[in-house]
Amino acid sequence: MSGTRTPAALVLEDGRIFRGAAYGAHGRTLGEVVFCTGMTGYQETLTDPSYRRQIVVQTAPQIGNTGWNDEDDESARIWVAGYVVRDPARTPSNWRSRRSLDDELSKQGIVGISDVDTRTLTRHIREHGAMRAGVFSGDALAGDDEMVAEVLASPKMAGADLAGEVTTAQPYVVPAIGETRYRVAALDLGIKSNTPRQMAKRGIEVHVLPASTSVDDLLALEPDGVFLSNGPGDPETQTHAIELTKATLAREVPLFGICFGNQILGRALGLGTYKMRYGHRGINIPVLDAETGRVAITAQNHGFALEGEPGQRFESPFGTARVSHHCANDGTVEGLRCEDVPAFSVQYHPEAAAGPHDANPLFDDFVNLMEARGRSGRAAGTAQEGRK
Repeated sequence: MSGTRTPAALVLEDGRIFRGAAYGAHGRTLGEVVFCTGMTGYQETLTDPSYRRQIVVQTAPQIGNTGWNDEDDESARIWVAGYVVRDPARTPSNWRSRRSLDDELSKQGIVGISDVDTRTLTRHIREHGAMRAGVFSGDALAGDDEMVAEVLASPKMAGADLAGEVTTAQPYVVPAIGETRYRVAALDLGIKSNTPRQMAKRGIEVHVLPASTSVDDLLALEPDGVFLSNGPGDPETQTHAIELTKATLAREVPLFGICFGNQILGRALGLGTYKMRYGHRGINIPVLDAETGRVAITAQNHGFALEGEPGQRFESPFGTARVSHHCANDGTVEGLRCEDVPAFSVQYHPEAAAGPHDANPLFDDFVNLMEARGRSGRAAGTAQEGRK
């Protein structure tokens, strides 16, 4: 970092204040303070639309060492509301770096704070839960009571409808790499760039659609499958996405959801959702497959979760379904599979960059689901022809 250090403060809604130095843009920002345990991939974290309206605390002590490049963004911009780090790199050192993280935060107007005891802060969030907060620096610094009052006047994350703020304004297509095997309609609730890229590698032509897309417009694409993306906010607010999911299930179009998409599928199946104490955010979270007993180390970013128990089977309007995966740390629902319609979902990120990649084969499972559906459709057509 260069130049004169500008004082800054991270102010929590419970009145706790952490002092430090301005990092990135100067000013004021408000959001929900959460912590991310990833030691790598801060560029992907910052550009993940799921972090809309959240102030992200990096638990890794040194951030910014590899600078900022032009290849690793997960979307067209930084989405976090604010950024909190302990020891920012003075000078980036990586052959792919084009500029410093500090410069990119300033360029995009992201208000941050450095020199914070992030260990103590993380312990505070774990004990008291994710909460509203604000970062104040420069001319925005005010008296403690005034800053706390501003934080308390800001909206809560529970009940927040944010998918419409991050979704694409217009549909676009990510072509398949090589031969086109399938066409997938991907509902953009906050999709990350690496998701359609992973599908394209498998011969899938991905039509990324705005969150407001109607059932008729989606089905007009005649998709071989439907994908529900990750995204920010409270899943209970996503009435349209839930109804679209129900329509997809009723037509037995193969469906795959991740993260927010897992919660949308769950609500379509009749499960409830709840706000977690502090959520799962990082790239080192163990998930257990109830069927195989295998554990995958996963990347996650969610503050809401589905109600349910590990291995639970339940009846839905679309037949029997089960909790297929759960978190080995706390038993949180991490995946669903339907037994009577072609649909499944996971709470974690199989597209994760910068890793881990244990869950990447789930995209192959989606391909297999579409292939199986195609075979059954072809077999039904052959049988019908035989009866003529």
